[in-house]
Amino acid sequence: MTFRKYLVLAGVTVFGAAGDSMLSHGMKQAGNISPHHLSSVILAVLNPYVALGIVLLLGFIILNMNALSWADLTYVLPATSLGYVLVALSARFVLHEDVSLLRWFGIVLITGGVGFVAGGPMLTSHADEEIKSPLLTAKDAARNGAPTEEVACGGVKR
Repeated sequence: MTFRKYLVLAGVTVFGAAGDSMLSHGMKQAGNISPHHLSSVILAVLNPYVALGIVLLLGFIILNMNALSWADLTYVLPATSLGYVLVALSARFVLHEDVSLLRWFGIVLITGGVGFVAGGPMLTSHADEEIKSPLLTAKDAARNGAPTEEVACGGVKR
């Protein structure tokens, strides 16, 4: 894996945790909102912490999309699970929330699960699917700009 890919995964982790923390802080200031009262939603979004949280979460989504373009979800999500630790630390020491021992234990279990998937490949091999379905392969090639020829499953041109 390249340094750039590590940076993308780190960005997903940090932007997600920071965005959630800012959003939480801002919503505690803004108070209750209701989808039935659009003015309360607009006022909440105008809170600087909520707005910053939204921007950070947009960055999270963009980086997450980038990571999912070159790796499976079952790799990206566990690889970014350090975000759970960052959120818990932020909640405890920045937002001054009480984080119970049971929650810490759950976070340790989730984060520890990364070890089970970290050694696996970033992408699932689909070689056997390509052999079974040449039509699907031709469509994928066409989507990537290659000339198209419709091919049936038996390999006969139509």
